[in-house]
Amino acid sequence: MENYLHPTYYIDSDHPEIIAFADQHSQSGKTDMEKAIEIYYAVRDTIRYNPYSIEPKKESMKASTILMRRYGYCVAKAVVLAACLRSRGIPARLGFADVQNHLNTERLKKLMETDVFVYHGYTEIFLNGKWVKATPAFNLELCTNFNVKPLEFDGINDSILHPYDKSGNLHMEYVKDHGTFSDLPWDIILADSMKRYPLYFEDLEVRSKDFSAEALKENQ
Repeated sequence: MENYLHPTYYIDSDHPEIIAFADQHSQSGKTDMEKAIEIYYAVRDTIRYNPYSIEPKKESMKASTILMRRYGYCVAKAVVLAACLRSRGIPARLGFADVQNHLNTERLKKLMETDVFVYHGYTEIFLNGKWVKATPAFNLELCTNFNVKPLEFDGINDSILHPYDKSGNLHMEYVKDHGTFSDLPWDIILADSMKRYPLYFEDLEVRSKDFSAEALKENQ
């Protein structure tokens, strides 16, 4: 369990910004579960989801870096959540799975040339004697723009991505489980991503700056 409490290079739970954010967003929580729930919602909704934000640089995936820039994709937000939880003495680790029918736009799909996202990231939290999955990726505004229910977290049940949207259409499917890790296996994730999505990494400057607005425009 110590492996899931210590700071690491990526999960830098000892960074002042991480500690301050976690303290600020867990003040009313008396139990670990209450604190974890508060922190989950803070990470979900104050850090914007942006799948165009992946950079082939190690430092871009440190929890403190992501927190200070206030946006990131699913893996980045899972890293922040894990760091904040560890800073409050709550064991946390990272989990990964390949998913299909991810929250996607036509522009992003063209760059990726597929609707399969490899190494979708979530956080596992040890609460009341068991590991519980939490997925803080998609902020409330983005879910509204995609017509998808936002993921809630109660500290008891796994919070993973809904298979259907609000209209009952197929939304997401898990196709491969990569297991859990005490730290971010960034070299593995980046290598696989660059292999699968070569167009995505060709020109970082042409990426969208506002994925939520892009989603809203397509789904109106």
